[in-house]
Amino acid sequence: MRQKYALLFWTLVLCACSTSLPPTDTIPLNPASPPLATTELTPETLPSASALPNPKFIQTLQTPHIDQPPNGFEATITPAYEGCGYQWAYKDMPEINEPLDEAIKIINPDAKAWATAFGEDCVYADGHATFGAMETDFYVQLAVDDLSAYESFGNWIAQAMNIVNGLPVDLIVGPKPGFVEFWFIKSEGEHIVMRVPIQKYRDEATEKNGEELFRLFYTNP
Repeated sequence: MRQKYALLFWTLVLCACSTSLPPTDTIPLNPASPPLATTELTPETLPSASALPNPKFIQTLQTPHIDQPPNGFEATITPAYEGCGYQWAYKDMPEINEPLDEAIKIINPDAKAWATAFGEDCVYADGHATFGAMETDFYVQLAVDDLSAYESFGNWIAQAMNIVNGLPVDLIVGPKPGFVEFWFIKSEGEHIVMRVPIQKYRDEATEKNGEELFRLFYTNP
């Protein structure tokens, strides 16, 4: 397994380095700035799955298999013909997370990344469930000093997408292309969150970078 991780890690590093963008100039950080007492972010203190919104904690959503009661606050799982009820679910992907995170940190050590499989749990009456994946989604977080550095953000997105698109297809689960969610974090209350659908990126953005790429997917003012 460690040999598999090592091979995947170096594959991702080569993907990241193959871009023409200079890896050390992706995001302008300000090392001269004094440390913040409560909002300084380091690789160790970057918001994790338990800090900033994590896909694991998204509430169960309505699916064609789930009845929504009139009050809209609870979902009642109804048995499907195969004897189970369906609800949205997320699963960890440790076989991707370690090499993906290490490859992202090669570009910028202040970044972190992970992946989750999104799909449905088929829950049976005895409580056990079987998971069916629909897509693989990715999450990338980076500490920054300036939330208006759109040119640098776009370059960073291009490098990160190069890594995601370089992942071996046998590690990607689900029939649908997922998304990459980017977090540019200045402090706990100041950040930009944007999603890049993988298929749209492949169709429209592989030749773009900088602010042009950023604004293609950033929908907020």
